[in-house]
Amino acid sequence: MTTPLQWFIFLLSFFIVMSISSAKDSNKANNIYAPFGESIFEGNKASRRSSGLDDNYRLAVGDKVALHIWGLTENAQLDEIVVVDASGNIFIPQIGAVSVKGIKATELQGVIKQKLRERYKMGVDVYVNILTATPVSVFVTGGVARPGQYAGLQSDSVLGFLQQAGGINALRGSYRNIRIIRGKRTMKTADLYAFLLWGRLPYWRFKDGDTIVVGAQGSTVSVEGQVRGKFRFEFTSRSTSGIEVFKYARPYKKASNVLVSGTRSGKPWSRYVTMNTFKRMRILDGDTLRFVVDSPLRTMAVRIEGSHLGNSYYSIKKGTRLKELLDYIAVDPREADIKNIYLKRKSVAVKQKENLDKSILRLERAVLTTPASSDGEALIRGKEAELILQFVKHAKQAKVDGRVVVSDNGYVSNIRLEENDIIVIPKKSDVITISGEVHMPQSIVFASNANAYDYVQRAGGFTERAERDNIIVIKPNGQVVMGENILISAGDEIMVFPKVDEKIMQFNKDIMAIIFQIATTAKAVGIF
Repeated sequence: MTTPLQWFIFLLSFFIVMSISSAKDSNKANNIYAPFGESIFEGNKASRRSSGLDDNYRLAVGDKVALHIWGLTENAQLDEIVVVDASGNIFIPQIGAVSVKGIKATELQGVIKQKLRERYKMGVDVYVNILTATPVSVFVTGGVARPGQYAGLQSDSVLGFLQQAGGINALRGSYRNIRIIRGKRTMKTADLYAFLLWGRLPYWRFKDGDTIVVGAQGSTVSVEGQVRGKFRFEFTSRSTSGIEVFKYARPYKKASNVLVSGTRSGKPWSRYVTMNTFKRMRILDGDTLRFVVDSPLRTMAVRIEGSHLGNSYYSIKKGTRLKELLDYIAVDPREADIKNIYLKRKSVAVKQKENLDKSILRLERAVLTTPASSDGEALIRGKEAELILQFVKHAKQAKVDGRVVVSDNGYVSNIRLEENDIIVIPKKSDVITISGEVHMPQSIVFASNANAYDYVQRAGGFTERAERDNIIVIKPNGQVVMGENILISAGDEIMVFPKVDEKIMQFNKDIMAIIFQIATTAKAVGIF
């Protein structure tokens, strides 16, 4: 008999086979309140050269140098790897000690060649290659993710050491107040905004014991709405001007007003102002700015996807209906399946996601609150709960596309279009796709005299776990049909779901309902 674990693994595998797309973490996707510049630390990769050297590198104790000298004697040459000793010298046979500490990498060959010339007037030459560079140890502290001591090279940038320390802490650290300290003196300061905006980063040659201190985060304002830069921006003073924020946030031209909210005199405060008034305002630490379009727009944008000719974007009058726009969209009737047009709509996607989240929440609550009548049953329920909660974690990441079915049997509903609607014109297809609980999932050429069960047989027949009585058919326009005697058309997708066995796991019905909801992306059917 199948164990609960095997059954859950099967369900999860089926969930993946149905091509359920995972969404990115919502906070990362929105990225509204992330600090400006946070992305430069993603991946935690240090930015040192793979060779470890640059032209300005200066030799230090412990560096290894490869020497190739020829012409010392007839038909003889010298190949040596020497190390810079504690006195800063390298020892060359037949020449003696040569002081090299502090010499630039590009100057080393000339220094050694000059030393050779002091003994050998002609016929002797040298080739020099620095094999290793001595690392330096630098402390990184303050508002970073992992304060500590890190190894690098003299020529490494302050950014490289900050990356090693995990980047700047988003809640505590400053992107604009970074100091390099040697002993008790501040030798250099860095403002990462200068690097982010103009590519300017201070150059500094590090030594052992140098300290990079990331100061406390300064005043910040959060920006959202109709702007190119949806971030939390930091400023070097206690307040800043609206025009300064304007330069960083870069609002779109269509933005007409700004909602400024924050705290004044210890009390919640907000103002709704025009763009010109905002530019003259003083913005304080902790303020939130939302740039909005508050002037009436007479037009809206819609997008065309799929099999069509010409433009992919159209600017249309508000209130335009679907059939009015279709008259202006050119298609190749041999390629475009105009009988199965459908829409993708943001407002519908939001509703679909809400319904899916409610179903997941009901399952989660039921799992966590189900009582057990004995210790043995409690142990079984606990194991089931762990597996189901893993399923819930994946299900929460599913995306929905907001599909609206607007066509049926060749008739297209003259629906009113909305801003950012996507009109999809499918490409004609001569195949039927069979997936799910069949032995050989595949695509088969459409046959007008075949029904759903004929196609299942051609795909190897049902598996032992298949739900034979309720086959699901997804039409090219997104319409979902379930039952036994379904008329199959070219381009349809036949899905065979597994049969629910409540004896194996208590919440199988709920799990299958969620899988069905996701696999069909909760299609919304228009009114004809």
